[in-house]
Amino acid sequence: MAPPNTIDAGLTHRHVVNPTVAPVKAAYERNYELPEFTIKEIRECIPAHCFERSGFRGLCHVAIDLTWASLLFLAATQIDKFENPLIRYLAWPVYWVMQGIVCTGIWVLAHECGHQSFSTSKTLNNAVGWVLHSLLLVPYHSWRISHSKHHKATGHLNRDQVFVPKTRTQVGLPAKKENVVEEDEAVHLDEEAPIVTLFWMLIQFLFGWPAYLAVNASGQDYGQWTSHFHTWSPIFEARNFTDVIFSDLGVLVTLGALVYASLQTSLLAVTKYYILPYLFVNFWLVLITFLQHTDPKLPHYRENAWNFQRGALCTVDRSFGKFLDHMFHGIVHTHVAHHLFSQMPFYHAEEATACLKKLLGQHYIYDDTPIALATWRSFRECRFVEDEGDVVFFKK
Repeated sequence: MAPPNTIDAGLTHRHVVNPTVAPVKAAYERNYELPEFTIKEIRECIPAHCFERSGFRGLCHVAIDLTWASLLFLAATQIDKFENPLIRYLAWPVYWVMQGIVCTGIWVLAHECGHQSFSTSKTLNNAVGWVLHSLLLVPYHSWRISHSKHHKATGHLNRDQVFVPKTRTQVGLPAKKENVVEEDEAVHLDEEAPIVTLFWMLIQFLFGWPAYLAVNASGQDYGQWTSHFHTWSPIFEARNFTDVIFSDLGVLVTLGALVYASLQTSLLAVTKYYILPYLFVNFWLVLITFLQHTDPKLPHYRENAWNFQRGALCTVDRSFGKFLDHMFHGIVHTHVAHHLFSQMPFYHAEEATACLKKLLGQHYIYDDTPIALATWRSFRECRFVEDEGDVVFFKK
């Protein structure tokens, strides 16, 4: 492999026509080196068995997660039988948190199905994925289609599908001027009160996922209503019509079941058993994906500099602790491997990650910042990217 080329103002390299980098201030930006790996050499560093898929093994994981969800549900039916209100007030939040964790794991397994990494059978993958995602109010095929586009264009400012950075112009800042101190220029963004930041964090973590599905929040701006629920959305092509309708049907069946349960019991009961755990699923999904794709160290590319390998490396591995990493089926600490080879099953991704670290070196990004601090940092420092430049980094 040829040595990577250092990118800075005025430099050129062999795969980019007149590359430019937006004004920078951090050392990792000034000294950034474009990855020059080929997908062939990356794949060859990983043992062949890591790409082997087992439908039986996948179904075993589904059975385990559904068993945990069922046991938690059954346990929750006993909570209101306690006479001591303190026990009830403590037990219900425990159920909401734990069920949210388990159901996030179920969501991840359906995500595996969408990538066809669950098994070698497309029919089995789509059947299991549709059922599991429908239970969680996710339009399976619609999301599968947009998520595939995300993987094919990760880190591309004009073609990526989610967590697309806003530009300087879009956040209302004037054009970059020479000899202007960047910290002074963006002072109005930094003056946002911490309580305001916390408010927007709460909104994003609880409602960001359904907002993305319904109105493409944080996705590409297509200049029209873009949604995962209607067939004329610019996300889809004419051949996706049936898939979108079938996805909507799955969500409608689940909503119908929830309405029926509310009529048979009460809205309060459905809220306690389903809606509040569902909000925790939303929280985990947005937190995980936000931190994977939003970090000051991550570059974003325009057309001149982007290729698949570079885009796939525009993600961060981190750990939520052994328990959560296990419950979330490795999606947090092996995401780089997943983006490079999305059809690799999750139970092989940890071994593959160890191999990738050796090959990728500095281009493998792992962040061990405590999760709360990393989240706060990304919210405060990852506000926009420059309007110009083939390789750009977040600014605050």
